[in-house]
Amino acid sequence: MKVLSIASEVYPLIKTGGLADVAGALPAALAAHDVDMRVLLPGYKQVKAKLRKPTRVMEFDDLLGVSAVILACKIEGVDYLVLDAPVLFDRDGGPYTDAAGADHPDNWRRFAALCRAAATIAEEGLDNGWKPDIVHAHDWQAGLTPVYMRHGKAAATPTVVTVHNLAFQGQFGPDIFPELGLPQSDFSVDGIEYYGDVSFLKGGLQMASAITTVSPTYAQEIRTPAFGMGLDGLINARADALHGIVNGIDTKVWDPATDTLIAANYTFSKLKKRQTNRKALAERFGFADTDGPVFTVVSRLTWQKGIDVLSDVADDIVAMGGKLAVLGSGDQALEGALLAAAARHRGHVGLVIGYDEPLSHLMQAGGDVILVPSRFEPCGLTQLYGLRYGNVPVVARTGGLADTVIDANEAASAARVATGFQFSPVTPDTLREALRRATRAFGDPQIWARLQNQGMRADVSWDRSALRYAALYAELLAPKSETP
Repeated sequence: MKVLSIASEVYPLIKTGGLADVAGALPAALAAHDVDMRVLLPGYKQVKAKLRKPTRVMEFDDLLGVSAVILACKIEGVDYLVLDAPVLFDRDGGPYTDAAGADHPDNWRRFAALCRAAATIAEEGLDNGWKPDIVHAHDWQAGLTPVYMRHGKAAATPTVVTVHNLAFQGQFGPDIFPELGLPQSDFSVDGIEYYGDVSFLKGGLQMASAITTVSPTYAQEIRTPAFGMGLDGLINARADALHGIVNGIDTKVWDPATDTLIAANYTFSKLKKRQTNRKALAERFGFADTDGPVFTVVSRLTWQKGIDVLSDVADDIVAMGGKLAVLGSGDQALEGALLAAAARHRGHVGLVIGYDEPLSHLMQAGGDVILVPSRFEPCGLTQLYGLRYGNVPVVARTGGLADTVIDANEAASAARVATGFQFSPVTPDTLREALRRATRAFGDPQIWARLQNQGMRADVSWDRSALRYAALYAELLAPKSETP
């Protein structure tokens, strides 16, 4: 079957977070199930610089007011479709922000154009004859795709909308609606209207044939007011269409046995070689020694990710004999709190602000504990990388973190299935206790090696998840039986 996937970022072409990893890994994972997936993404400067001999497969004279073309290019076995609209995407900065870090004021037009282009591909097919059987939209940036499709020749083509994080809904003022090229009837409670505004994600959730989230627990959490972000009523109304499919990771990119971004390769049966990475990480962060556990954090530095709680316990980590290495960026106040902790504890707490893919690999390969204290986490990939690399996860008991890490309680430890430590709720006290548990376990080399070994043996690949997506696609394409 042929599937068009639409995403605002796709690894290895461009990445700001986990969405890119998922959108980048799915095509190869689904190929094993006879799914021909092509990925449509915007033609940012960074993306176009990586294209080699692209071919034009569709042209637009007027795509929401701009001219554009679709460029096709195969890179490392994946078929990419790039929306080349220079007026919208040929800019400095990141995918969503300018060089100063401010949101582009026309993000609504940029991603509405992406959705309109996707709908046109579904309706007409590409110039080379390729036409999707199913359209799969990721997050709010692709959320209007099913809305556009229902008004055209592709109205009967099944659609899937995957929610990677319900907190980001693509909400804009009502003044943009006339510019979207949709009928007035869509600006309603049954369409894309959301408390007087326009919500791209709400439109997608309303119109999609199926809704998926990136873990089973998160699929249930977003049906509650606490996690539903104002959309729990709609999600409950569409509960029959809701599916929770946990993310996997690309085990070719993330493999400590072959990773070229780390100091030394190793496997679960040769954990001693991991020490070379631990030393390299200590040097990178200027740690005075590495006698105690090295706690690592690779994250956006935001309230959602529990970074305020982390900063509250930074002193405790040092008091327990540990080190804290943090990589990320985000809220300036939280960055400041961590910088202050690093200033108080030179040689024990280190912070690198920004995004650094090679360093993130070294932190997984050289850290002892990966901390993920998120208040909510649809799936999370960081803890999966940690499991794969023997960087034992300490995670909040929420969303995909709860689904992918087995707490080292007495029963799980006795059964030798534990892979990390969970805590709940997200408070400084509960996180401190989880850190104490991890530190005690680290003090026993046999127990710690067992935890690492069990985590590294866990299946964190896309194999099972890809099978579930393929089954969902097949179900959506199956003829519907008529009720007598």
